[in-house]
Amino acid sequence: MRNIEWKKYLFVLLITSLIFVTGIYFSNYLNNRKLAELRGMQDKVYIDILSSETRFSLLKESSCRSFENAPVLSEELSLLGSRVGFMESELGIENDEVRQVKRYYSILEIKDFLLTKEINERCKSNVQFILYFYSGKDECPDCVKQDYVLSRLQEDYSKLRIYSFDANLDLSAISTLASLYGVKKEFPALVVNGKISHGFKSVEELEAEIPALKLMKNATSTATTTEER
Repeated sequence: MRNIEWKKYLFVLLITSLIFVTGIYFSNYLNNRKLAELRGMQDKVYIDILSSETRFSLLKESSCRSFENAPVLSEELSLLGSRVGFMESELGIENDEVRQVKRYYSILEIKDFLLTKEINERCKSNVQFILYFYSGKDECPDCVKQDYVLSRLQEDYSKLRIYSFDANLDLSAISTLASLYGVKKEFPALVVNGKISHGFKSVEELEAEIPALKLMKNATSTATTTEER
């Protein structure tokens, strides 16, 4: 009887150990696979950065006609921003690799802002800008709501450029940009038409601060109606 019970316990122990080892194996397999995917994503991000930097040099020499029917780098930056966001969600905002990629991305945003601003003045374009400075959700609960508002505006207005900067990144370019516009350590902070404001802003408030957006919406509605006819 005791011999049977001993064998039963041994069998249960073996099954439990097998399940435990199998669980560890699959967990390591999935973690390694996810890490490999993230490494591949990181490589794509760096390639995108090099591509965008090359385009900056080319676009500076282009004529105004080149920008009539196409955005400058907004599509590339949007794709790159999505990839950075994916890395951030998977690895965490404090991850060294994520922070390094975000630094590169922030520099690209500043370059795009300066280039588009220059083109705006040279070619008399009607591109509008919002500079958005934010902090972590623990330090800035309103930043989460502000993200949704800005995403909504970006979807509604094709000629609106929104540049987002993590104020906690150790990057002198962001600090300099913030200093130029008088940004304080109160987040969210928005620079709209060159004027700084601190605190959450709704869609309606931001639309009111940028009258040109109303003209963009009217132009889009008119074009859509014409196509339907």
